[in-house]
Amino acid sequence: EVQLVESGGGLVQAGGSLRLSCAASGFTFDDYAIGWFRQAPGKEREGVSCISRRFGSTYYADSVKGRFTISSDNAENTVYLQMNSLKPEDTAVYYCAKARISGATMTPAYYDYWGQGTQVTVSS
Repeated sequence: EVQLVESGGGLVQAGGSLRLSCAASGFTFDDYAIGWFRQAPGKEREGVSCISRRFGSTYYADSVKGRFTISSDNAENTVYLQMNSLKPEDTAVYYCAKARISGATMTPAYYDYWGQGTQVTVSS
């Protein structure tokens, strides 16, 4: 059974940092890209970042480029999202998801399993 479990969310002041974790199980970790998405109240889900371990590639949305860093620990089957210089507009529920493919993509249709989400709140 595929499982994705996020952790690490919380409340932080603007300019602060958080590190989100996504613990994956039930599939061969290296064979599929993992992405981070977020959804703020009243807004559509948007792609934040993704990583392809097979191709050694990463992708970042323009809104987080230079502030967020995605990485993976293959031994632990865990993907991390280090979020620095957080802004109030980063407030959202953050989800990790497993792609159907190994290449990095931010197209939600390519993702078939999703975690339950973790809340990130950035106060001004």
